[in-house]
Amino acid sequence: MIITHDVADVDQWLSFRDDRVSSIAATGGTDIVGHAAHDDSNSVAITREFGDVDVPVSGLASPPPELAATVERHGVLPPLKVYVEG
Repeated sequence: MIITHDVADVDQWLSFRDDRVSSIAATGGTDIVGHAAHDDSNSVAITREFGDVDVPVSGLASPPPELAATVERHGVLPPLKVYVEG
């Protein structure tokens, strides 16, 4: 699974790496890697593995309060685009 979105501040988003990994791992994700765009824009991506992609997709559509707080703290700007292996 790949999730792309913009952030308010890339350096701030990168500083939350450990927090992001633990939050995603708590939902069953593995092999979690954050990527920042090479063009100095505020675009970022997260790649992760999931056994059942419906779990994270539904969680993003209607995030629980703790996930919404994490997303806000990390400076994530909607919309989020989700890509799954086809």
